Amino acid sequence: MVKNNPLGKIKTTWMNETETITDLMTTNTDNKEKNIAAKEECGPEKDQKKDRRIYILSQEKPSLAVVKLGVPLIAGMFIMVLYNLVDTYFIGLMRDDYQLAAVNLAYPVMMISIAISNMIGTGASSLIARSLGAEDGAKARHTLTVGFELTIFNSLLVTAVGMVFLSAIVRGLGARSNTFEYTRQYVQVILLGSIFTMGNYTFGQLLRSEGSVKHSIAGMIVGTVVNIILDPLFIFTLGLQIRGAAIATILGNAAGMCVSLWMYGRGKTLLTPSLRYLKPTGEILREIFWVGVPATLETLLTSAAYIVNNNLAVEYGELTVAAMGIAQKILSLGNYIYQGFAAGTQPIMGYNYGAANYKRMKDVLRAGLLVVSGTELCVMAVYGIFAPQLIGIFTDSPEVISTGSRVLRTIMCILPFVGAVSMSRMSFQAMGKPQFAFAITLVRQFVLYIPLLLLLNRLFGFGGMIWAQPVTEMIMMAASVALLLGIIQREDRGGVQDAAQCR
Repeated sequence: MVKNNPLGKIKTTWMNETETITDLMTTNTDNKEKNIAAKEECGPEKDQKKDRRIYILSQEKPSLAVVKLGVPLIAGMFIMVLYNLVDTYFIGLMRDDYQLAAVNLAYPVMMISIAISNMIGTGASSLIARSLGAEDGAKARHTLTVGFELTIFNSLLVTAVGMVFLSAIVRGLGARSNTFEYTRQYVQVILLGSIFTMGNYTFGQLLRSEGSVKHSIAGMIVGTVVNIILDPLFIFTLGLQIRGAAIATILGNAAGMCVSLWMYGRGKTLLTPSLRYLKPTGEILREIFWVGVPATLETLLTSAAYIVNNNLAVEYGELTVAAMGIAQKILSLGNYIYQGFAAGTQPIMGYNYGAANYKRMKDVLRAGLLVVSGTELCVMAVYGIFAPQLIGIFTDSPEVISTGSRVLRTIMCILPFVGAVSMSRMSFQAMGKPQFAFAITLVRQFVLYIPLLLLLNRLFGFGGMIWAQPVTEMIMMAASVALLLGIIQREDRGGVQDAAQCR
């Protein structure tokens, strides 16, 4: 998931390195060599203060910085909402609720692919962001190149393992007689296209790590448009039904990945991969996996909780699974809002942690929490009023609409709280402290959510089960924010003590 996260233009920061980071133990010759290396990495000279992206990270008013980096991501994530909903919408047009249920059952496979992508994307992005904050352009570029290599390797591994255990995976997802074959078809295509899904996700994260938010959004937009165009073609015109939806999804991801690669290839980014950095160093690998593995485990734990939830819901009928799937995908609109703000905050926190500017970190956190909670309350009101109409977009089944509306009006209660949890986790990742981010997820999913899911289901049935997540997020908001502020305050006191000792 390290002082870290997505960040800004630095093509000349390091050219002034001898003026800004002079070390008493470093000779003039050493400083000259560093300057030369910096020029080779960063290109034409440019004053850091004139770089808009660095200014946003380091000096912009906290609330404006959060909005400027968060809103473009949210706009892109709204596109991702369409990406997630488009399959559901077109499959719903077939009036086959079992295929709708199958898409929901297969979703954890996509989540697991993203989890593995997250290992490299979060780990590498964190290191890139901290390296930029510390004015080490060579290390940032080396990390980017290693991130590309690891993404390709991991995607091929996922495809190979997934295809070997395909049937066992589908059964584990909770598919039954009416949904097994549909789920198998969808999962098979998703696994075969892992390189595109994982590449699209990771390369977008790497773009954001240097502050190139708009470039990462371009890939999201192109991928979604391709998916929307191809879905009706493959589902209806070619008669491939749910398999066609999966193929359209993979081709959309492929298009998005190609956009990111084009950005790097055309030199539109601050950093570019380089053949000279193909060989990873032990330090870079350790840094990537130190932050990335906990980030992956977090998403895997979320996937495990999702599977437990689906298996409990199946006991109430496969149409209940379809209803829950629709409600959860509609909720994803609100989810992407807090995720966008949290992701936008991450590079700011990483940069300022690298620069030891703890006061700004606290200011950014407070501003971010106010912005995200206020926005989510508005989204929550819309869901509460229009729940039946929103569910009805995807199905005309009265049973599915009734159950889906009930679910949506319950799980929407997470929105004012979960943004703070996400922002805290991403801040810890940005700071290079993934153990705290992982602890938040571990407590959230295994200490609170899954036990509450089982307990409330046993005591109150389906109505109790769907309240497990809102209760969990209420508790976790208070705990995660208190932990983050405590760690920042501790680091700040340590920095003051070190400065006093130097004097």
